Amino acid sequence: MLGACLKTAFRHPKPSLQSLWNYAQLGLLIFPLTPFFGAVGIVLASLGTWLAQYRTIIRRPLNWGFALLSVLLIITAGFAYDKTAAFLGLFNFLPYFIVFAGFSALIQTPAQLRQMSWILVFSSLPVVILGFGQLFLDWSFKIRILWFVVEWDIERGGQPLGRMASIFMYANILAGYLMIVFILGLGLWVESYRRIRGQGDKGTRGQGELGGHRRIYFPHLTLLFLTVAVIANFVALILTDSRNAWAIAIFACLAYALYEGWRILVAGVAGIATSVLLAAFAPSPVAQLFRKVVPAFFWARLNDQMYPDRPVALLRKTQWQFALSLTGQRPWTGWGLRNFTLLYQAKMDIWLGHPHNLFLMVFAETGFPTALLFCGLLVWIFIAGVQLLRNSQHIQDAEDKLIFFSYLLVFVCWVLFNTADVSLFDFRLNTLSWLLFSAISGVAYRYNQYQRLQVR
Repeated sequence: MLGACLKTAFRHPKPSLQSLWNYAQLGLLIFPLTPFFGAVGIVLASLGTWLAQYRTIIRRPLNWGFALLSVLLIITAGFAYDKTAAFLGLFNFLPYFIVFAGFSALIQTPAQLRQMSWILVFSSLPVVILGFGQLFLDWSFKIRILWFVVEWDIERGGQPLGRMASIFMYANILAGYLMIVFILGLGLWVESYRRIRGQGDKGTRGQGELGGHRRIYFPHLTLLFLTVAVIANFVALILTDSRNAWAIAIFACLAYALYEGWRILVAGVAGIATSVLLAAFAPSPVAQLFRKVVPAFFWARLNDQMYPDRPVALLRKTQWQFALSLTGQRPWTGWGLRNFTLLYQAKMDIWLGHPHNLFLMVFAETGFPTALLFCGLLVWIFIAGVQLLRNSQHIQDAEDKLIFFSYLLVFVCWVLFNTADVSLFDFRLNTLSWLLFSAISGVAYRYNQYQRLQVR
């Protein structure tokens, strides 16, 4: 019985794509821990889908948009300040467009989105455990097999010191990863909580739909596991000490509470957030009152009192102003991908990997036409997803709508995260981002095609 349930849980709606879907799931499961082996499964799934669904892929207008964007990125690299750096920077974009097109044809149903969420939640637990060991048990070790096959580099006390980074190279990158997993895990938790409240539990098991097949689940055990996983990810997210990720986590909680109509929770989360903000930024008498309740770990980090002597060149305001000035100097072609670092170092005499804003960086490095097309394609994906959630007659199940909503929420939070940071340069984080975009696009495209056929 259990084997039959697992078989249906991993089933693809098109039998001809079943093996490719299996490769994708296995790759996604091991990807956070071993990116090389995980990428093998993901690439096999994507390229295999290209071969199997080539005509479908090339007929999608969105993919033509990414093809045009690829051409423009190559052209702007030819006008770059440092052409070598610019052409190398293409690898942060072009391969992911290919993966996006393949996966958007492979991912077709909310059941697959749910399966991806479960896989990401499971695979995040070892990452979080290693992070806790790094901070609280002084774990420190390096594991390298052929440099890129397996590479774990865990520094005692975090990177930077005092901030959880786990197997990622920096705390902010881990924060971006945990942000994605936390939101998807929270969506699964709300779904499980709904199921227990709506259907009740006889103490053993219940039944539900998954991809057109019946599945067996254990509601209370499922909810318990998800509660532990979500709390672990949330605590780890706090310990990354990323202000950006903190704000996004609160925003995600509010979004779910509003979606579910949980007014008391909305008021509670809003009250906590307001208290922290007042402790950080209110006039001194008011701030001192709230600081008796709010730990300094939060308010001192928000208002920079925790790090009062940071150089001006490291402030985000300075970086953003410089990126805007670069855009004004070369509005049509930009300065070339990965050229911000070189130009900023020449101006400020300090090395900085990026301007802590993806969109300002793209405008500065590629110019207005290319950057506007890049942003426009992302908006296209999001609008198609929102339209499906609001208007589709095919996603009628409330649980499927909730799962799709969780992916749209990840999209919004990814945009918010990249307005104060850049997730582009980490292989794992960039890959996961494009896989999630392709999932939204694939499901939206499939159901929109159904609607067009019905109209005819």
